[in-house]
Amino acid sequence: MEKTNKWVIDPSHSEVSFKVKHMMISTVTGHFEKFDATIDTENDDFDDASLSVEISIDSINTKNKDRDGHLMSEDFFKADEYPKMTFTSKSFTKDKIVGDLTIRDVTKEVALDVDFNGIAVDPYGQTKAGFEIRGSINRKEFNLTWSAVTEAGNVVVSDQVKMVIDAQFIKQ
Repeated sequence: MEKTNKWVIDPSHSEVSFKVKHMMISTVTGHFEKFDATIDTENDDFDDASLSVEISIDSINTKNKDRDGHLMSEDFFKADEYPKMTFTSKSFTKDKIVGDLTIRDVTKEVALDVDFNGIAVDPYGQTKAGFEIRGSINRKEFNLTWSAVTEAGNVVVSDQVKMVIDAQFIKQ
């Protein structure tokens, strides 16, 4: 069945971030500054909606240029060869999105938790929908395999990566 409503991400009211344990004692947060996403749906409750996301790897920002450069290198994202990370939903409900996440040359099905925060009309007459999306992946399953251990035996970068996405979409 043809989806009748199209929603596009509002980048000025959205954030794509991730959190990774560093040396197992602190957490580093990073963001992707450039991303695009659309939702196609038949109704405003978003059941069975289709979500499509594309994230530019070279927009990574962890507040440290050397670290960002390392993350874009062959040790991690290999951004020159794989400039985009993508997600395409297979199922979408108010509390769960399941879909295919592609990082580098690896595509795996992941399930993400969703809080649908509702729909509101802004002062300019635009209808907007808000979502909080959370999930966790093992980076090594996507060939982000670089690893190091400190002299004390602490792992420098955890394998688990938490994804934290706050998204506002504008109805077209």
